[in-house]
Amino acid sequence: MIALSVIDKFITQSDRALRTIAAGEQTSDRPSPARQQPHCEMTDSERAHVAGLMRVNHAGEVCAQALYQGQALTAKLPEVRLEMEHAAAEEVDHLVWCEERLNELDAKPSILNPLWYGMSFAIGATAGLVSDKVSLGFVAATEDLVCGHLSSHLDKIPEDDKRTRAVLEQMHEDELRHGEAALAAGGYEFPAPIKRGMSEVAKVMTTLAYRC
Repeated sequence: MIALSVIDKFITQSDRALRTIAAGEQTSDRPSPARQQPHCEMTDSERAHVAGLMRVNHAGEVCAQALYQGQALTAKLPEVRLEMEHAAAEEVDHLVWCEERLNELDAKPSILNPLWYGMSFAIGATAGLVSDKVSLGFVAATEDLVCGHLSSHLDKIPEDDKRTRAVLEQMHEDELRHGEAALAAGGYEFPAPIKRGMSEVAKVMTTLAYRC
């Protein structure tokens, strides 16, 4: 395997960042679960609410991409780096599915996505520098938080909106598996106070992403 230079790594990461943030620049390996579900009629307020929730989920997937890519960049063990890159590849599906649903709802992704990406990349890279155990533990704690948000969103969308529901249910299944895999790979299980702090930070991001 050819080792990449610092410049090569910078170019590669910059390309990944732009593809993640720019709309329509990613393709998914799996088709969106929404495609197998019928459209439903929604009021303007319901449509705006679902769009806000999907904007939050899309922003979360932008964060996930940045987090995994930052961790893969600084991971010490090759197998951990490969695990991060594999997880990031699966998260691309989620990113594309959320964007497709936003387009169907005539809505846009969060204008703050570049900020979410930069912050998450820095956090991921820092966690990787500390240790692979902490890096994997951060993945597990983050995925646990994401699963909680997805469960909450499933309770908030209209009952007849089967297209959004199908996407959220598949995302929940995948995120749960990613978290379990991170712990199984030797991740450190974060204590409750740290998880609560992460939850408080996430509330700020979700509130802003829902609105813009």
